[in-house]
Amino acid sequence: MNLYDIWFSTIKLPDEIKNQIMRSFRDTEELWVFLNEHKDYNYSFSTKPLLASMNMEYVEKLLEITIKQGIKIVTKKDDDYPRLLKNYDDSPYVLYYFGNIKKINELRNISIVGSRLCSNYGKEVTNIITSQLSFYNVNIVSGMAKGIDSVAHWGAVNNGAFSTAVLGCGIDRIYPAENRSLYNKIKEIGCIISQFPTSTPPFAYNFPIRNRIISGMSELIIVVEAEKRSGSLITANRALDQSKHVMAVPGSIFSSKSKGTHDLISDGAHIFTGIESILSLLKINFVGKQKKKVKRRSKEMEKIYSILTDTPMHLDDIMRITNIDIKLLYELLLEMQLEDSIKCIAGNYYVKINDDFQ
Repeated sequence: MNLYDIWFSTIKLPDEIKNQIMRSFRDTEELWVFLNEHKDYNYSFSTKPLLASMNMEYVEKLLEITIKQGIKIVTKKDDDYPRLLKNYDDSPYVLYYFGNIKKINELRNISIVGSRLCSNYGKEVTNIITSQLSFYNVNIVSGMAKGIDSVAHWGAVNNGAFSTAVLGCGIDRIYPAENRSLYNKIKEIGCIISQFPTSTPPFAYNFPIRNRIISGMSELIIVVEAEKRSGSLITANRALDQSKHVMAVPGSIFSSKSKGTHDLISDGAHIFTGIESILSLLKINFVGKQKKKVKRRSKEMEKIYSILTDTPMHLDDIMRITNIDIKLLYELLLEMQLEDSIKCIAGNYYVKINDDFQ
């Protein structure tokens, strides 16, 4: 725990400038001492924000909170700092964290983000992705927001996978408040990260900064649902700027929550078609089907499965025969595809591929 690291995290300067400054100093304490002793030095940057932040009484209060709550700190010069995030000039120099930050550098990091007001379809896809990824050495990264973020974290936790939550507020603030149990669970068995000093409120302008960490520490960013203008697209675009893989989940053409993901696909994002599409992209060996509790199919699934054969049937015919609402039908067809019960071929035609569907 370093008093001067806490001080440095409070300075109101862009992360890129802060990293530039720290290239000339061994650590933040050396910077503090130098500033005190050379206030009239001709710096290549403005020292006003630095000098204005040198309030030792305030910093000591933050240190007291940090120690009392068991919060830990890692800097960009430490080995435990997330390795992929280190690569960027605008990544935060100081990170506050709870949990096991070492695991981030031991696992493959995959971000899953999406709409706060997600649909049942989005929840189902997210649950399927996290459930199937839990068999691999992955860290599911997200922002602990409502909607897809929370579903992704719970999916990881409930399936025994590691998960990292990146916050847009001080690490001692639980936002949204309804995620208290999720926060405590990730704190216990995963990792919670924030670049903001303790007690920092969840200001709106913090979240694009938070999204930069989510994309920066991950190899792949999966966008499940996103409207035309959303934080998820900010994360995805930031990931593209960082030359990261971006994958989008296709959705219903009638849903506004699919417009953003369809735009990403149109712009060249990878299309999620099942667990194999993720594993292939990241060059992770597929370990075959895993035995899980058999999930009993619904009456609607039985209807769909009973009319399909190895002869392709068009979506319109499936809807006409089963009389299932188009929105629900899309959800069921996707779930059955991910379970390898059926397959979609060109032009919205579907075939039966597995006679052992339960």
